[in-house]
Amino acid sequence: MNSENVQTDLSLIAEIKLYYDLYVPENIVKPAPLLIAVHGYGAHKRYMMREARLVSGDKFVVASVQAPFQHWRDAGGIYKIGFGWLTDFKPEESVALHHKFVLDVIENLAEEQTIDREKIYLYGFSQACALNFRFAFTNPKTLRGLIGACGGIPSDLETSEIYQPTNAEVLYVYGDRDEFYPLEKFQKFEEKLREYLPNLNAKTYAAKHEINDEMREDLKQWLKINSSI
Repeated sequence: MNSENVQTDLSLIAEIKLYYDLYVPENIVKPAPLLIAVHGYGAHKRYMMREARLVSGDKFVVASVQAPFQHWRDAGGIYKIGFGWLTDFKPEESVALHHKFVLDVIENLAEEQTIDREKIYLYGFSQACALNFRFAFTNPKTLRGLIGACGGIPSDLETSEIYQPTNAEVLYVYGDRDEFYPLEKFQKFEEKLREYLPNLNAKTYAAKHEINDEMREDLKQWLKINSSI
């Protein structure tokens, strides 16, 4: 078989729908602070909406965005649909899609005068952490605050030519018994982040790969203080 005539990685441009859920508290004063919640691998927008509302109360508009790539996941012998943000195949395209998704949500809500552009917060769990850090370093003036829970940092943090430090307030939380990241790795992540994030606060919890009640309470207080509500 002659493989010389095979052309690889040809592509066509297609339009897809990106889904998100929106919560606007009934009596909130507009334009209001916005919390964009980004779920981890295998989860969905409903899960992250619940987590975001537990820490934001009725003081934030909440947009929970859903990853575009769906797959079956094993949920204790029952297969359910989960969603992921990217893989090792052309990850830069998935990163760009995530960035545009976040920026478009902000733009739409700002045009409606629902949210305050000066009070944009991004909250990510697990796989979403590195994505959200990439967003912050690529758009250093967009966010007022960033929360990363139980996730890694961009693998190209020290080599990228487009990343810039950001003055956003950042809270980075992780467990000491995480099934995917040993504590020493989290501590190295934290050390590297401090070079780019002058307003970084980090805390370790007695927890696995999860958002537990102690984390939620700290996130709630952090949001309250840093949004001046």
